[in-house]
Amino acid sequence: MKYQKICVLGMGYIGLPTACTFATHGMQVTGVDINQEIVHGLQNGHLHIYEPGLRSLVKSAMDSGNLSISNSPQPAEAFIIAVPTPITDEKNADLEAVKSAAHSIIPHLRTGNLVVLESTSPPRTTVDIVAPILEKSGLKAGTDFMLAYSPERVLPGKILEEIVQNTRVIGGIDERSAAAGKELYSVFVKGDILLTNATTAEMVKLMENTYRDINIAIANEFAHLADRFEVDAWEAIQIANRHPRVNILNPGPGVGGHCISVDPWFLVEAAPDISPLVHTAREVNDDQPHFVVETMKKKLGSLENRKITALGLSYKANIDDLRESPAIEIVKLLLEEHAAVTVYEPYKPDGFHGHVKAANSLKEALQDCEIILLLVAHQEFTTLIPQDAIKLTTARIAVDMCGGWQRKNWEDVGFDFYKLGQP
Repeated sequence: MKYQKICVLGMGYIGLPTACTFATHGMQVTGVDINQEIVHGLQNGHLHIYEPGLRSLVKSAMDSGNLSISNSPQPAEAFIIAVPTPITDEKNADLEAVKSAAHSIIPHLRTGNLVVLESTSPPRTTVDIVAPILEKSGLKAGTDFMLAYSPERVLPGKILEEIVQNTRVIGGIDERSAAAGKELYSVFVKGDILLTNATTAEMVKLMENTYRDINIAIANEFAHLADRFEVDAWEAIQIANRHPRVNILNPGPGVGGHCISVDPWFLVEAAPDISPLVHTAREVNDDQPHFVVETMKKKLGSLENRKITALGLSYKANIDDLRESPAIEIVKLLLEEHAAVTVYEPYKPDGFHGHVKAANSLKEALQDCEIILLLVAHQEFTTLIPQDAIKLTTARIAVDMCGGWQRKNWEDVGFDFYKLGQP
């Protein structure tokens, strides 16, 4: 069938761009979120997340009359579930939002409808959890309505581009469901659309992010080894990568975000007896913030009462997403060392909730400190000229934990400079 009316549940980093993209391609879309503050904000033109180009896209979708925002699902021909799937303290998948979203669809589910789960989930979530919930409507999945899994595979900062251009994977609980998913997303997807079954599609998403997590873990472990042997990890990695079949990533302060730092745990939870490598990589990356703070103590001595300005809180450069951010974990560990911490996150100045001073500008952040600590390679920070910085601050120590600065530039103007992975 040709879909004209859809309902997208979850107005976060994926759901909102998805809803707006469908709307700007002529479909009638209801965007749903249970957070009334988000609903009210979007209804009045206010965005709760930052993504390049998103404000203009939301405005276009709203101005077209094709997008409406609600706190509950409305009747539609297709429903897309794009709600968060965080992990618990026990490193298990928290699927309560997915279950709640599926339950909320039941009153509106009709014969011939399509339901698509986009939320990253452990293998068999679609067939073992979502399908039984939806079938409480009295309709049978695969017979009366169609059900598919289609993971988001986009990079924050490039979501609006990649949601259209990237290859789309659609896994149906049967071939008819997969084909229906293809018809739905063909409205705007320009990349290839690959059809498979639901569990394979779930596995694909987890495999992609687990692969990346493991590669980051070995880079971070190389930094640990380089520190032990007094080797410059950055130089060694650069030379090793001259080999035609080697591509080692750069070390950093840890792994964050809602994907790479979370998804591998879904595999460990589902099959702990056969995923030791996945488990170990997660432990290496989760422990990296501790390594960062211990490295600072080794190089700088006691951190108690030291005035430290931490630059960046998001989990990667030039975005406002603080979920699972290693930078935030590092700040918490510095506080445990009784350091006096100032934080500056240009994309979300009020993002850290704790006993720190939150600066509203780089100038304010640098004014009264002893140590400048670079945690996120935001462009505003990596383009900071040391000759300018030294005029703004009393600090004479610069610490780079993400590879955004060059040692010589800072030492030339009088800073003591320390960098992760360098002796």
